[in-house]
Amino acid sequence: MRKPELLAPAGDLEKLKMALIYGADAVYLGGEQFGLRKAAKNFNLDQIEEGVNFAHKRGKNVYVTLNIIPHNEDLVGLGEYVHNLNDLNVDGVIVSDPGVFSIVRRETPNLPIHLSTQASATNYETIKFWYDLGIKRIVVARELSLKEIKEIIGRMPKDLEIEAFVHGAMCISYSGRCLLSNYMANRDSNRGECAHPCRWKYYLMEEKRPGEYFPVYENEKGTFIFNSKDLCMLNHIPELIESGIASFKIEGRVKSQYYVSTVVRSYRMAIDEYFKNPEKYIYKEEWLDEIKKASYRDFTTGFYFGKPTGEEQVYTSSSYIRTYDFSGLVLNYDENTRIATIEQRNRMFLGDEIEVFGPNKYHFTQKIEKMWNEKGEEIDVAPHPQQIVKMKMNKPVENWDILRIARRD
Repeated sequence: MRKPELLAPAGDLEKLKMALIYGADAVYLGGEQFGLRKAAKNFNLDQIEEGVNFAHKRGKNVYVTLNIIPHNEDLVGLGEYVHNLNDLNVDGVIVSDPGVFSIVRRETPNLPIHLSTQASATNYETIKFWYDLGIKRIVVARELSLKEIKEIIGRMPKDLEIEAFVHGAMCISYSGRCLLSNYMANRDSNRGECAHPCRWKYYLMEEKRPGEYFPVYENEKGTFIFNSKDLCMLNHIPELIESGIASFKIEGRVKSQYYVSTVVRSYRMAIDEYFKNPEKYIYKEEWLDEIKKASYRDFTTGFYFGKPTGEEQVYTSSSYIRTYDFSGLVLNYDENTRIATIEQRNRMFLGDEIEVFGPNKYHFTQKIEKMWNEKGEEIDVAPHPQQIVKMKMNKPVENWDILRIARRD
């Protein structure tokens, strides 16, 4: 059994570095064009180069999304762009459109191409079609069950890799092919500008009673009729691994670096624990508890074990659940003085109880007993975004460790 790749989202350069340090084997990112997440900060070519160098020094991979469903004008400059990506030694590009695929193959024949979930590959004949054209990795549609994925893997050549989403937001529309955003907000979701109207609250109006709005009840709980729970397969790691899926993909290029680090860390721990001794593997609820300390919606297993029912929707709210705030990032630690240098991310007060965690290790808890600013002056609060502070630590910490604080009511 081959250990699956853990693939994380990278919305910007810092998220890329955090994802890799916290255990991802690879990241996927978008450039300034041709991708489906314009809400993310995304990467210019210089940043892609830095990200690729950072990843390759650690034996990890970088894939770039070219997965828009393009109109004619969207193809302008694509040939030159893929040449640039090839020169930067990216490890693959992710496409959904046959025209984009043709351009990449023609311009850079040695650049690996992955088929995006946007292409809606749902059966072995479609996947074999793309394989025969030269694609060696398919990101299957999220509408497939685990049984269907296993059947596809069983029918495919051994050098074809199947990648599947295991965690993150679910789209109400079929593999993300949606026109709601175009119609309601004039923003094309298939070209990277989704306004997420599936998360909005809707009312009904009868034509002869203008201005009278009636709630649209899916059930007695509320009216967010399109609002899906988030996918989470953390407690099904053995089934995923044993199915033969080659890459476990986490959604979230517009999520925070704290979210990405937290989710990657839990999946890394679970996968590594399984491979220590598959027969004695035991799922640990604390892995999921950790994920719940980042922002999340209620969870579902999506289509993996059958078609979703009404239980896979959240009717009462489209908001995320947030119980902790990312309060600081460790930049340096002096073992002699036990003082850490920290970049503040949310306000911290003297006396606050903080949790500190890092890659592949469990958190510890302590109170903030002393803080100093950059001038060495004692302070009671660190209120300024990305303020540099020093803090006495009860236990050793390392660069890239994260501080979090339970949210104040």
